[in-house]
Amino acid sequence: MIKVALIGAGKMGISHLSILGAHPDVSVVGVCDTSKMVTDVLTKYSGFNCFSDYLQMVDKVKPDAVFIAVPTKVHAKFIKDMLDRGIHVFSEKPFCLTPEQGEPLVKLAKEKNLINQVGYHNKFIGTFNEVKKLLASGKLGEIHHFVAESYGPVVIRKKQETWRSDPEEGGGCLMDYATHVVDLLNYLLSPVKTVLASKLQPIFSNRVDDAVYAMLELNSGLNGILSVNWSDETHRKMTTSITIYGTNGKIISDANELKVYFNDDKCPEGYSKGWTVKYVTDLTDQVDFYLRGEEYSAQIDYFINAIKGKVKNDINTFESAWITDRSLKLIRDKAS
Repeated sequence: MIKVALIGAGKMGISHLSILGAHPDVSVVGVCDTSKMVTDVLTKYSGFNCFSDYLQMVDKVKPDAVFIAVPTKVHAKFIKDMLDRGIHVFSEKPFCLTPEQGEPLVKLAKEKNLINQVGYHNKFIGTFNEVKKLLASGKLGEIHHFVAESYGPVVIRKKQETWRSDPEEGGGCLMDYATHVVDLLNYLLSPVKTVLASKLQPIFSNRVDDAVYAMLELNSGLNGILSVNWSDETHRKMTTSITIYGTNGKIISDANELKVYFNDDKCPEGYSKGWTVKYVTDLTDQVDFYLRGEEYSAQIDYFINAIKGKVKNDINTFESAWITDRSLKLIRDKAS
């Protein structure tokens, strides 16, 4: 059994805890949160060993791995504290507030040979992985444009300030929503090389952006558009999609549906000339515990299996998340 502790029992922390608590290869040995109400409830109804001090927790229960689900401003410190103790780390996204904070952590994890992962769950969604395979096949021809998008109803009116509305704590659409899209873009096509233009647009928030618009150039030379808005109440929940244009066709994919158009018969197996539509249910492996989507369990399964040596630690590593942090900085620095 892999002994796992959780730091931060908020929205994502509780989601991770639910999956970890049901995992056949995991023993949850500690939960830390600064809210006494949260730890009191968990102690009373779950039986988890709860703490208010994360260092006290890890030094007492000595976990093999720790999940970090706290505001981004403290990621760098918490992660370093865990790596210094020889503990494998799964951190929620984004990796750090700045790439300067993250770079030494990438090196430290490598030096200590510790399993490291950041919670960019899109890489565990079947539709997006099918896009990756289609691009690798070369059947779409020369790729000449992309549009990467995400929309949702997170901030749809002026409301009380929280850490999400504080740029010093990692708040804002760029750090919260757009980071998922940029990371997916880096994975599917190529990392961002240059930002030709960008706009960080407040709508309801006073101190952070509610929408992000940018024209990007990738390392591959490909140009495209990023459009993200977390103040769009026409969407029931967060939706992420990517459209990719090639000389032989077009791909439109979100987390639920993949639509592919080929203009000739030279298609990969399972596709035909014209439009082919596939659904995530046809492209996703089953997981033992379903919560919100298979991808949330799949990423934890991958992390645990990497610790056990069953898979390589090469998806959503600190290094790939650090590259995403660099992309976010380019967008922020170019913003008008």
